[in-house]
Amino acid sequence: MKSILKVSLLSLTLSSIPSWAADSYTKVIATKDIQWGYLNPLRGDKSPGAADLWGDRTKDTATGMLVRFKKGFESPPHIHNISYRGVVIQGLMHNDDPTAGKMWMPTGSFWTQPAGENHTTAANDQENLIYLEIDQGPYLVQPSKKAFDNGERPLNLHRDNIVWLNNSDLYDIKKDGVKAAYLWGQTGQVGGTLIKVPSGFEGFIITDANEFRAVVIEGELTYQGKKTTQLAAGSYLESSGQQQHKLINSNEAEAIIYLRTDKKFIIQ
Repeated sequence: MKSILKVSLLSLTLSSIPSWAADSYTKVIATKDIQWGYLNPLRGDKSPGAADLWGDRTKDTATGMLVRFKKGFESPPHIHNISYRGVVIQGLMHNDDPTAGKMWMPTGSFWTQPAGENHTTAANDQENLIYLEIDQGPYLVQPSKKAFDNGERPLNLHRDNIVWLNNSDLYDIKKDGVKAAYLWGQTGQVGGTLIKVPSGFEGFIITDANEFRAVVIEGELTYQGKKTTQLAAGSYLESSGQQQHKLINSNEAEAIIYLRTDKKFIIQ
């Protein structure tokens, strides 16, 4: 048993392209504009809802998607053909060995599910939403009898067990009150980090990455680009090249963002 360790394509906003970075760009998708489909279209409305934020989960490519389950959902034991990572945005989620007792993970919790490992996934009786990410596709659900050991080991990281830091080799925080938590990856490679943004924050995420992707996990932020966009939980931001993303948290509660990027970033 593992330990316990929420788009019309387009309300997206294209920033002006600086003369020094002809191939750089920014895209923003607000939660209210997300277009939903089904994680398993053959099951129709019996399937969890799904919306690709980037990539294409039906193809052999990396993808990041939102998934929402029916209240009280619980899957039968099953495996996946590929490994995935999950971050809880809303509700309580359980993901573990079929014999494990329920260990509910709230908003901001993180888990990994290795390819081939038999498991079940459950949602409690609240509205729920997760961000799910794969490094290759397609994303398939397969019967337990096809289980195999790919050498990876699963992880459930409850938000209460997350270690928040100020700086590391992956990021440089120059703004008071902002904290970060490393989740996966290595310096110089694509990796994932949670960023905690306090109430009253007004500043920039500065990046010069080939790949920079951000999903709002908790709270709401204002994005000030060529167009001002409200980013509720589940909203998405991506860019490449040299960019300064201005964010404001004018709410009383803190906000949490998941960042996937291949370069060190600065918050100031």
